[in-house]
Amino acid sequence: MKNIRPLKTEADYDWAIAEITRYFDNEPEIGSADGDRFDVLADLIEAYEARHYPIEAPDPVTAIRAHMEMAGLKQVALAEVIGSASRASEILNRKRLLTIDMVHQ
Repeated sequence: MKNIRPLKTEADYDWAIAEITRYFDNEPEIGSADGDRFDVLADLIEAYEARHYPIEAPDPVTAIRAHMEMAGLKQVALAEVIGSASRASEILNRKRLLTIDMVHQ
């Protein structure tokens, strides 16, 4: 594979992004030399981003809020799942902790 190298600097990362972007309009065939190069570049980029730009997992309430927003759900939907409007409000306002039973629901 020509020109493949470890990504140690931001310049290396920028180079890899530019290289992989070329394949976006003309996707290489799986198993071809270009397909293998694409896979290696993607793996290098993913590893670099994980090291230099880690994304922490959200806390449970933030995750619930994000899911509700993406699904277009209101607080009443959470209340239906856990059985109480006041409990749903307390959870979303971080005044009550989630229980294991609530998480499983």
